[in-house]
Amino acid sequence: MKKFVFAAVLLAASPALAQSNLKDLKLEIPATKYVLKNGLTLIVNEDRKAPIVSVQVWYKVGSRDEPAGRSGFAHLFEHLMFNGSEHSDTDWFKPVRGMGGTSINGTTNNDRTNYFQTVPKGALDSILWLESDRMGHFLGAVTQAKLDEQRGVVQNEKRQGENRPYGFAYERIIKATYPAGHPYAHTTIGSMEDLDAAKLADVKDWFRTWYGPSNAIIALSGDITPAEALAKVEKAFGDIPPGPPVVRASWAMTGWRSPASIKCGICRPTGHGTLRFWISRLMR
Repeated sequence: MKKFVFAAVLLAASPALAQSNLKDLKLEIPATKYVLKNGLTLIVNEDRKAPIVSVQVWYKVGSRDEPAGRSGFAHLFEHLMFNGSEHSDTDWFKPVRGMGGTSINGTTNNDRTNYFQTVPKGALDSILWLESDRMGHFLGAVTQAKLDEQRGVVQNEKRQGENRPYGFAYERIIKATYPAGHPYAHTTIGSMEDLDAAKLADVKDWFRTWYGPSNAIIALSGDITPAEALAKVEKAFGDIPPGPPVVRASWAMTGWRSPASIKCGICRPTGHGTLRFWISRLMR
């Protein structure tokens, strides 16, 4: 067990605040950290203001970990995690809303994927059971039909983003910033071609490689003590095998682009124009 404090400095926006004592502007969030025998990390923040608990599960995998020809796969897999597990083979939102859950969602970026919801304290055992079922018992519930359905959902998200004004701008920035072959050289949403190429075998391999307890962090914040949280998480997750050792790709800080102007004729709704982005060699 390890106790620590998260500290965030609130940066001043006015000259008067800028001259104040910065240490008086610190926001401290006390938390307790545990690591289970299977490698699962648990972080607990006790906050008794309301009888609710925020439950978040973070996996250390994102679009940077996608193999060539599978861009967008980390985000596509995130969608599949909401389509049921072996002992609760139904849409994730139905049981969670049924227990009073709110703020239910997930996100994916370059480096991580997370899943979260807030539930009444009395529903904590139930949501931990559901989370443990999709962490330890997902493969028996995933099907080709579910993959095809979520592939279509993600591709529609991509179309919606690209049909907005400047919808292609971010993709142009990414390609102008990172050298070819860099893990960040493609967008998290991926390409239509790579999404079409995703297979059910890829889904199963991705889960086996990245979704073990030893590659995950659970964060609980709310009306619960660290000791209570540890007991509940050990009961729900303690028997799940840790998963294989995870090795993430590394890269050399070479090949960075010089400051560039990006010609982007399709980035503006008028159909022409230039977007200028100054790209630093020091950007990661």
